Amino acid sequence: MANFDVFNGDADGILSLVQLRRAEPRKAELVTGRKRDIKLLGRVKAGAGDHVTVLDISMRSNADDLRRILGAGASVFYVDHHNAGDIPEHKNLNAIIDTSPEMCTAMLVDTCLDGAYRAWAVTAAFGDNFPKLARAKAEGRELPLNKLARLGMLVNYNGYGGSVDDLLYHPADLYSELASFDTPMKFLNENMTVFDALEAGYETDLAKAIQAKVIDKTETGHVITLTDSAGSRRISGVHGNQLAQDNPNRAHAILTAQKGGYLVSIRAPLKNRTGADTLAMKFETGGGRSAAAGINHLPDAELDRFIKAFRAAF
Repeated sequence: MANFDVFNGDADGILSLVQLRRAEPRKAELVTGRKRDIKLLGRVKAGAGDHVTVLDISMRSNADDLRRILGAGASVFYVDHHNAGDIPEHKNLNAIIDTSPEMCTAMLVDTCLDGAYRAWAVTAAFGDNFPKLARAKAEGRELPLNKLARLGMLVNYNGYGGSVDDLLYHPADLYSELASFDTPMKFLNENMTVFDALEAGYETDLAKAIQAKVIDKTETGHVITLTDSAGSRRISGVHGNQLAQDNPNRAHAILTAQKGGYLVSIRAPLKNRTGADTLAMKFETGGGRSAAAGINHLPDAELDRFIKAFRAAF
């Protein structure tokens, strides 16, 4: 029997798995990648008797491979908050899917574990841009919220890039650094080397991002562009999250230049966290969830269409 742990390379995916494996240690093949690398089940060659855990990747985007894995006789535990499409009915599938605008995968895992590793779930919620959810779940517990928010943001920051070569840490390596600790507080007390490296990279990349050019501006939405660089690709998502926090009534699109077009991060207004996925899926490589979505490649020729669709959406 083989085990596979399949997880998004952002804070929500990594810290969901940290919780599960603290509760139930298990040797498994780690299958992950950068945040935008979501069709991860294509890498899993599971058969009868194998067990696959899937965290924080869209079932809709992995539907064919999910059916293949189930058909081969493997069992699948699937937890996610993205647009799922049609959820197959199968005796070997245990799916916990909640696409509510104010929910993240790590909090679904937290519920499964009765809050046993709540501090990690709170850290993940901060990282996935759910500060209200994070604070609500932290009530009654003496947690250093500012430190957890910073750690969550930095873990999330590390997941963005055009390829894993852009990342400061491969997500599997970052998971391994975090998974040895019952709480993020213990991690921060004993492994500041990783934290310091992430923070230094973030501050350098942010200093450049705040100079970004605004190419379309209305009262309800801004579209900005970043240059074609590893730093731009790393900072694009968390910069979008921060812009959303700073301007809760405004939608944002962060377009990072790449060959022949743009990598796009979309953030719906925090006051109405809907519509980002619907907009993204109007384009060939788009996907995500209602509050935050993206397009892996927006061709130059479709920029005007995107701006018009963005204005119509928000």
